Amino acid sequence: MPTCRRASERDIPALVQLINRAYEIEAFFVTGDRTDAAEVNGLFAAGDFIVLEVEPGAPIAGCVYIAARPDARAYLGLLSVEPGAQKAGMGRRLVDAAEEHARGLGARFMELRVIDLREELPVWYGRLGYQVTGEEEIPDEKTERFTRPVKFLRMEKVL
Repeated sequence: MPTCRRASERDIPALVQLINRAYEIEAFFVTGDRTDAAEVNGLFAAGDFIVLEVEPGAPIAGCVYIAARPDARAYLGLLSVEPGAQKAGMGRRLVDAAEEHARGLGARFMELRVIDLREELPVWYGRLGYQVTGEEEIPDEKTERFTRPVKFLRMEKVL
């Protein structure tokens, strides 16, 4: 039975590989890898990764990043499921684990951002209770890899 656990820094190489494989779906508007070891290592300083393992000792099948924010908020990001294992409920299980973790951090709201070109994501997160709360431009220093104009859709859920 799949289980979730908090990741450690020893998981960084596996996290980088998983995230980059999961985000290959965005190749129609972005070039290059989604992340690298330096970025993932830096995220550990500000938050936590939860990983999903199909069985103990098996390769990581999914992950999600959670960071506490001010005003009883938490941020959910980098939700990633091994491409061959998608549509089997693992993403939902990871979001549930992230929300539980956020509540443990004292959060009453969870927020996230999705790229507007990924039209399926607001629908999927909407089924989990998230609502679009606005749009925001992506900072210029983060747009160099995009091959098309994009913007973020902000989504939020009361925990």
